[in-house]
Amino acid sequence: MLSAEQLRASIRTVPDFPKPGIQFRDITTLLSNPAALRTSVAMLAEQVQASGATLVAGMEARGFIFGAAVAIEADLGFVPIRKPGKLPIETIGVDYALEYGSDRLELDPGAIPADAKVALVDDLIATGGTALAATQLVRLAGADVAAAHFVVDLPDLGGARRLRDAGVEVSTLLAFEGE
Repeated sequence: MLSAEQLRASIRTVPDFPKPGIQFRDITTLLSNPAALRTSVAMLAEQVQASGATLVAGMEARGFIFGAAVAIEADLGFVPIRKPGKLPIETIGVDYALEYGSDRLELDPGAIPADAKVALVDDLIATGGTALAATQLVRLAGADVAAAHFVVDLPDLGGARRLRDAGVEVSTLLAFEGE
């Protein structure tokens, strides 16, 4: 297993993307590094198991990568939380605000048992809009959000705090503060 510093070093920083002054944290380099990917999945799976979750859910798209792998490692099922129009069945959905507009997440309500304790898993928590929408969807399906787990936290953007304020336990592997 890699150390936290080695894991951190596996994430590429792209300056001035998507606009000047932004330090974009690109996990492509983590995903292409087998030791970094294995370490992050194992660490997230430990956190998911400690949360008492009975099911893992990941938000499209990078949450599918980490969520499915974490579910396998934790010996739990996985439920995808989708972008609109991706499922050929009736879904429940939540609209949420983005910095420049809005988006929507949808879920097959039959994919989550009402008594499930769901662990949300994604690559990064920034402002928290997507994670809060996913939390609302899981709750609309009648289940409980056991916790939310992320590889990276950008604490200056306040997403983890917003999730905690919504009653969700949050854990992250790494934080990139004010950089």
